[in-house]
Amino acid sequence: MRLGVVLGMGAILAFVVLASLSVGSNPIPLGRAWTLLLHPDGSQASVVLHDLRVPRTVVGLVVGAALGVAGSLMQSLTRNPLADPGFLGVNAGAGLAVVLAVAVAGLTGVWFYLWFAFAGAAAASVAVYALGVAGRQSATPVRLALAGMAISAALSALTQTVILADKTAFNEFRFWVVGSLEGRGWSVLAATGPFIAIGGLLALLLGPALNALALGDETGRALGVRVTRTRALTMIAVTLLCGAATAAVGPLTFVGLAVPLTARALVGTDQRWIAVACLVLGPAWLLAADVLARVVVAPEEVQVGIVSALAGAPFFVALVRRHKVAQL
Repeated sequence: MRLGVVLGMGAILAFVVLASLSVGSNPIPLGRAWTLLLHPDGSQASVVLHDLRVPRTVVGLVVGAALGVAGSLMQSLTRNPLADPGFLGVNAGAGLAVVLAVAVAGLTGVWFYLWFAFAGAAAASVAVYALGVAGRQSATPVRLALAGMAISAALSALTQTVILADKTAFNEFRFWVVGSLEGRGWSVLAATGPFIAIGGLLALLLGPALNALALGDETGRALGVRVTRTRALTMIAVTLLCGAATAAVGPLTFVGLAVPLTARALVGTDQRWIAVACLVLGPAWLLAADVLARVVVAPEEVQVGIVSALAGAPFFVALVRRHKVAQL
């Protein structure tokens, strides 16, 4: 049953990938897109396909998978089905780092944002974990959630202070913060891909331990799980996945929240199956939003972050109304 669901998701993902290669301001029929993909001929359509759409689609695949898996880890870590990676302050840390890069260092451009955003996301996650274990107490789900909310609020306030005082920082930040796949190519993937790969592998390895911890800390210990180490490794995995994804395309809301919820409703509560489902459903969700972003006000484009949030909100409301949150 679960395997069939995942295979069905894979079929949907394959269709969305083909649509991503075909749809745009310069539409390419599906058959021709497939032919040009295998046999480039140097035509304008071939150049558009290989130089723009293929890299953009691959970045969408990787980032969507990273955000989906990061969300599933965050919900398992906090035992909160409505948690997303923003709970760890990842987006707030990345945003503040980008603003400081512009306002203090005068740096602009995706490549510079990439490294500052990742560094900011990592620093915020470390601060959240340090606050969660303050006073030599264990990093319980509640303490981590509260620490994440506190750090996020503080960093967001600092970000608003900087952008209100610096017009250049405001102008740059308002384009970055909405999230976009436009212009993201192989160089962005080369910089963030290794971090996402390590985080994804770590997430899959943590599946059995997180399943045990879902039964409670005491039960987890009785089953041989090292609770503190498991939570620390989960924090590292979330930071690698969400930090690198945010650095690559900007903060994308809703993917890390709705995708794990949907995966859990379809494949059950086993974290291993949820992670596998998110690896497929996350890219499908993000690429579908990106395709819509290209056609909703054609020939212009809307940032994928806006479309993802607008399209996902009604779906999320329907899902929560149909299932009790505790059951998700």
